[in-house]
Amino acid sequence: MTVVRRPVTAHEVAALAGVSQSAVSRTFTKGASVSAKTREKVEKAAASLGYRPNMVARSLITRRSELIAVVVPSMANPFYSAMLEALSIAFIGVGYRILLFSTALDENSDPILEEVLRSRADAVVLVSASLSSKFADECHSIKLPVVLLNRRNASTSVSSVTSDNRLGTRTIAAFLQAGGHSRLAFMAGQDTSSTSHDRQRAFSEALAEAGMPAPQVEYGFYTFDDAVNATRRLLQQTERPDAIFCANDIMALGAINVARHEFKLEVGRELSIVGFDNIALASWPEHALTTYVQPIERMVKRAVSIICAQLQDHGAPAIQEELAGRLIVRSSARVPAEGVVEDNGERVWRPS
Repeated sequence: MTVVRRPVTAHEVAALAGVSQSAVSRTFTKGASVSAKTREKVEKAAASLGYRPNMVARSLITRRSELIAVVVPSMANPFYSAMLEALSIAFIGVGYRILLFSTALDENSDPILEEVLRSRADAVVLVSASLSSKFADECHSIKLPVVLLNRRNASTSVSSVTSDNRLGTRTIAAFLQAGGHSRLAFMAGQDTSSTSHDRQRAFSEALAEAGMPAPQVEYGFYTFDDAVNATRRLLQQTERPDAIFCANDIMALGAINVARHEFKLEVGRELSIVGFDNIALASWPEHALTTYVQPIERMVKRAVSIICAQLQDHGAPAIQEELAGRLIVRSSARVPAEGVVEDNGERVWRPS
């Protein structure tokens, strides 16, 4: 015969501690007023009985789940796992837990958002995911805070936090120009990605302003395998590029692999390859990727502060914010004669 263990109730804890049931509730409610003596008695009684607060029941009373829904693409890209870890730590610090939803890379997020709305999460963070105007309007109407992280949206009712794609890209363009390159290529991500569009547009504009030809463009779709094929197409040309700027680091690593092992090119001298993100793999000696840093910690901190502000005041305005990073110089790209400085143990390029 199976014995089903009955959960301990707050009433039982209150009886053992010699306090009211409301005192038990206040003890396990963040920010609630309760004396140190009462807290000690309640916690001692709860521990002896094995009591755990019923979070579902509490959410029905407070209308808060204390959960933040986080939607991320495939974890194949280490950038997203780093972003997820930073979000988890930051939200725990302000009393929330994350509820994870995963999509395929750049998949339409609307089906996932149907699940998110059913989850009763207090707010939503979309990492590198799109948001249709339909769901943007619905979230706004039900006062559900939403922040796009590493992606932006045309809707003014939705907050977003991104790195400064334009500044980062123009820094890379100037870096490659200072390194003496003349035949440049851009490896794009998804055609529907605002970040890829922003970087491609800024790269083309910077080269045009410098009197240089427009870059060749190939699509690597943000993946290693597609970047391998895109790099082959670029390097098989008679007038192949002497520098490739990839819209993320995973594509840049694929480009390095093909250039070095299939075309026997000396990466960093015969061909420069630059990425965008600064994932952990970028600093490995076998890659030594020159890349523009996305300031994950600062981006996450800002996203969390926006969510908290909108949870406290549903009338708080949406915020669209861009944060500057920096260009880390390693050996995958030709180093200009000037502008490279030491910064916290890293070589960083700062144009005059």
